[in-house]
Amino acid sequence: MTARDTAPDTLPANGRPLRVAHVTTVDLSLRYLLADQLRRIAREGYEVTGVSAFGPDVAYLEARGIRHLAAPMTRRFTPAADLRALLALVRLMRAERFDLVHTHTPKAGLLGQLAARIAGVPHVVNTLHGFYFHDDTPPMKRRFYVWMERIAARCSDAILSQSAEDIETAVAEGIAPRERLALLGNGIDLTRFDRGSLDPAAQAALRASLGIADDALVIGFVGRLVEEKGVLDLLRAVPALVERFPSLRVLLIGPRDDDKADALGPEVAADPALERACVFTGLRHDLPALYGLMDVFVLPSHREGFPRVPMEACAMGVPVVLTDIRGCREVVRAGEAVGVDGARARVRAGDNGLLVPAGDPEALGEAIAALLADAARRGELGAAGRRIARERFDQERVFERVLATYERLFASPRRRGPVARGFTARSATRR
Repeated sequence: MTARDTAPDTLPANGRPLRVAHVTTVDLSLRYLLADQLRRIAREGYEVTGVSAFGPDVAYLEARGIRHLAAPMTRRFTPAADLRALLALVRLMRAERFDLVHTHTPKAGLLGQLAARIAGVPHVVNTLHGFYFHDDTPPMKRRFYVWMERIAARCSDAILSQSAEDIETAVAEGIAPRERLALLGNGIDLTRFDRGSLDPAAQAALRASLGIADDALVIGFVGRLVEEKGVLDLLRAVPALVERFPSLRVLLIGPRDDDKADALGPEVAADPALERACVFTGLRHDLPALYGLMDVFVLPSHREGFPRVPMEACAMGVPVVLTDIRGCREVVRAGEAVGVDGARARVRAGDNGLLVPAGDPEALGEAIAALLADAARRGELGAAGRRIARERFDQERVFERVLATYERLFASPRRRGPVARGFTARSATRR
């Protein structure tokens, strides 16, 4: 018996479908993180709305039947603008009379959960996509972020974490008790990221269009071009790699994110050696084909929730080099450090890739070089990545867990009112 067999009727007493809103800060997140999930929820009979700042990806969502409402949010913390965004969300939620609000990403999670409770939304769910704070966050800033997370968590009926490590962090920091946290995991569309679906002639044409020689080794990065993603660490590792592998090409796939203070652009590769090696593609929608060009995938982030792109690379049979941080350790489950001295002693090996310390270009370069020099090992890691993706990264399992959470909440008494009983700002600071 599946969750669908025991699902409650999605028509409440007034005869209309249950209304569910998913809130993210920007429309890019709705498109690239949640579009498949929203369509799956809608197929179960719910009336689904995406709420975010308006942007270029809204047309994509609406073309696929996903209703969108705009709210004035930005990724940056700006107190006055954030207060205006909170009030706008409250007005929107009261007007729409949603039955459940589901929030995502740290900024929208905070504002969306507070707004939903103030607006009297019956049920509130938050998915943890990671925290703003990490091990190296300055103590005062870390305490502020933890305090805000505690406030937001008091407003939710269910907290779903993509990462097992984030559950442990939430409990240790007093953000929420363990019984209110559930492991959701993360997943991708395995039918889309399937190496067997690639056309060899089309791949050859794509390679030529990017100026990559047939015999060149290729490493690839996919993500927003911001310092937080470790782009500068990767670029600092490239010169030594090019000395050893002269034909190496580095694909940097993703948009410049001017909404972030640490935004980067192609000008960061102004050095002649980098200019020859690096190919900045901008935002691309043909990711399976681009993964198909890569010999090694690299994500040197300083902070992640549970990143999708290394899961996609694994599904495409590409070995991965990731930083040894929360979230990335969910993709590559590694053992003890490899080697006895130098940078390689800080590299940890897993079945599908390698983990290196964040912010360490030397270790990053050594790990990449070790894979570029060993085609047999790349093949073994790639095959293991495909197997692990099938076993652990299927998004359909994630969708089922989300739907089961909704069904449990709609079957329980509704919790109305601005915030949880007994909630005060002081209570949010208690451990």
